[in-house]
Amino acid sequence: MLEALKQNMSLVEVCEQILKQKIILQTADSQNITVTPEEIQNEVDEIRRNKHLEKASDTMAWLNEQMITPDEWEIVIQNHVLTKKLAKHLFEEQVEPFFAERRLNFDRFVVYQISLDCQNLAQELFYQIEEEEISFYEAARLYNLDESARYLCGYTGQKNRLSFSPDIAAAIFQDPLPIGILIGPLQTEDVYHLLRIEEHIPVELTPELRQEILHSLFDEWINKEIEYVINMKG
Repeated sequence: MLEALKQNMSLVEVCEQILKQKIILQTADSQNITVTPEEIQNEVDEIRRNKHLEKASDTMAWLNEQMITPDEWEIVIQNHVLTKKLAKHLFEEQVEPFFAERRLNFDRFVVYQISLDCQNLAQELFYQIEEEEISFYEAARLYNLDESARYLCGYTGQKNRLSFSPDIAAAIFQDPLPIGILIGPLQTEDVYHLLRIEEHIPVELTPELRQEILHSLFDEWINKEIEYVINMKG
């Protein structure tokens, strides 16, 4: 198993993964967190369902493809379940405050954008759109640098705050939110942007998003722990 890891990762990455698992095991032990055989079996059953491994022979064939033995797979599953339980134990109570404080980072916005390589043209289009001499969508269809966005009249999809560069995000996410208001021109490197936010779609704290936040909090913690141990040894 270690040789397989070495073939796919650098030695530094292998050492970091080993250190990560050591920290998880030590922390779980200090918190009296364990994994039962039933929990391992439940996780195995879920993986088999998701991968449509209906027969034992299907599972064995899949394990062979992954180049791991059943015993090694059980260890992987046990470590995975333990990691999930530890993350929940350490950070579950922080998920809702984290979401509330950063809600705008998760909410989604229907965004239209015109990207141009000329500041004068960007400013001129801004005035023409403001004066209703041309619609935003017609300007996007005619002038957008992004050819694919031209066909969509500037539509770039549903985006969250983290999808934008900090400068653009700072201009967009004000109080009140500039829904339906022409924004720009905003410059990023040699490109000038005109934007229009058509709709604000508030995001609920779904089970999936809860797990995403939990995973993020745990990753931040474990990375700091790894860095601390490495610095102590250095």
